[in-house]
Amino acid sequence: MRWYLTGVVVSGFGTTAMWLVSGIWVKSLTGSDSLAALTAFALWAPVLLGPLLGTLADRVRRRPLLVVLDGAMAALLPLLLWVDSADRVWLLFAVLVLYGTQGAVHEAAEQALVASVLDEKRLGTFNGLRMTANESMKLIAPLVAAGLFARYGGGPVAVLDAVSFALAAAVFALMPVREARQDRSGSRHWRRETVEGVRLLRGSPVLRPLVATGAFTMLLAGVNGAAVYAVVDRGLGHSPAYAGVLYAVQGAGSVLAGLVTGPLLRRMPERALAAAGLALFAVAVGVRALPYEATALAASAVIGLGLPWVLVAVITAVQREAPADAAGRVAATANTLVFVPNALALALGAGLVALVDIRVLLPLLAVAGAGWAAGLTVRGRPGRARSPRARPEPLRGSR
Repeated sequence: MRWYLTGVVVSGFGTTAMWLVSGIWVKSLTGSDSLAALTAFALWAPVLLGPLLGTLADRVRRRPLLVVLDGAMAALLPLLLWVDSADRVWLLFAVLVLYGTQGAVHEAAEQALVASVLDEKRLGTFNGLRMTANESMKLIAPLVAAGLFARYGGGPVAVLDAVSFALAAAVFALMPVREARQDRSGSRHWRRETVEGVRLLRGSPVLRPLVATGAFTMLLAGVNGAAVYAVVDRGLGHSPAYAGVLYAVQGAGSVLAGLVTGPLLRRMPERALAAAGLALFAVAVGVRALPYEATALAASAVIGLGLPWVLVAVITAVQREAPADAAGRVAATANTLVFVPNALALALGAGLVALVDIRVLLPLLAVAGAGWAAGLTVRGRPGRARSPRARPEPLRGSR
C-alpha cells in the first residue's frame, strides 16, 4: 500500500500542475478565452469513453499496464517543448486528449488492482488515504506550477510532469504485488465486454443507488462551482482572487476527509457514508448564500469534508462488489457516470448564475441534496439483505 500511495503522490503532483497550466498556456499564446476553456474539455472528453477504455484494464494484468501508461506519458509530454507559438497549440490539445485517455484507463486499472490485492476491510482506509494524498498535492502543485510558468513558460511544467510520470512508472514497476493472469479464454469482443461492464453495474442493487448518488452529488457540485465567483463578488464583496482562499480551505477539508474516511467505513456501510457526505455538502452549499465571510469559509471547509465521502464511498463499493475479471470495466463505467454530470453542470451553472440570484439558487441546491440524502438513508435502513459478493476472494499479494 505504501508503494502505491507513493506513486499516487508523485504522479498527482505533476498532473495537478499540468492541468492548471494548460489553460493559462493556451490563453498566453492565443489570447483566446474560448480556446483556454477548451483545454478542460480536451482533458475531460475521454471520460465519456470510460466503459470502453475500462475494458483494456480487464484484458491484461494491471500493474504492468500502469507502468506502460505512465512510461508512455513520460515520453510524450516533452513534445510540448515545441509549443511556443499560437500555430502549435494544436499539439498541446492533441497531447491533452491523450492525457485524458491515459487517465481514464489508468484510473480503472488502479481501482481494479487495489481491489485484487487488498483485503476488503482495508479498502476504505486506503481510498481515504489516496484522497488525502491527491488533495494535498492540489494544495502544493498549483503554487509550483504558477511560479514555473511565470518564470519559464509552459515547457518546464510539461517536463516536470514527464519526470513525475517516469518516477510513478518506476514506483509501480517496483511495487511488490502478485496478480493472477487474466482469463481471456472466452470471447474477446470489445463491444460485448464493454456492455457487460455496464450491465453488471446496472444490475447491482448495491452499486446502482451509490453511483446515482455520486452522479447527483457531482451535478450539484458543478452548479455550486460555477456559482463560486458570484458568492465572492455579490455575496462577500471581494475580488475574484478571493476564490482561491475558498478553494484552499475546501482542499484542507478534503485532506481531513481522507484521514477520517477509513475509520468511518469500518463503522458504517458505504451507503450511510455517502448519505452523510451528501447531507453535509448540501447544508454547506446552502450556507454559502449567507453574506458573511466566516460562514463562507466554514461552508468551504464542510464542502471539502462531505464531497470526498461520497466519492470514496462509491469507489470502495465498486471495488468490493465488482467481479474480479470485470473490475476495470465497472470502475470505468462508474467514473463516467459520476464525473460527466459535473462537467455538464459547470456549463449549466454558468447560465443559472446569470439568471437566478445565488440567495435563491444555493438554497435550492441544498434542499435537493438534503432530500436525496434523506431518501438514500431511508432506502438503506438496516434489515435489507446485502447482495452476496459476485467475485472470488482477493489475492493476498505482498504489500
